[in-house]
Amino acid sequence: MAADMRTEDYPHEIDEQLTGFDSSVSSVKTMLEKLMSMPRNDLLQKLDPLDQAKLDLMSAYTLNSLFWMYLVTQGVNPREHGIKQELERIRTYMNRVKEITDKKKAARLDKGAAARFLRNALYDPEEKESRKRTASKKAANTPADTPQSKRPKQS
Repeated sequence: MAADMRTEDYPHEIDEQLTGFDSSVSSVKTMLEKLMSMPRNDLLQKLDPLDQAKLDLMSAYTLNSLFWMYLVTQGVNPREHGIKQELERIRTYMNRVKEITDKKKAARLDKGAAARFLRNALYDPEEKESRKRTASKKAANTPADTPQSKRPKQS
């Protein structure tokens, strides 16, 4: 009979949405229990500083979001509450961390490799052969026994 009273408290049209909400709350509860089962210091020691910052920001954002939802259930407009500014502050820090991780992931230019790539990409074997022929013709036209003229010294 208690189950019948619970279904009479709300319209049947939102029954599916409430079931989904209940399963979401259960999954959040399960995740929080896993997170809380391990001592925080042990968890932080296993992470590098950037991951520690991500964990701290995620925790703060999650708690503030849950408080936002609590305010909504109590009939308080969270947009007029201080929680909105706190969520915005956390979001700015999350964006900063994202920028840092994007900079780490960004491709770095290897100038030597780029120069080799361009040189090989622009390589034309016919042009190289014509240069060799021109150089050999110049060498053939210049007599080997005659010394080449030197520039006069300037005094």
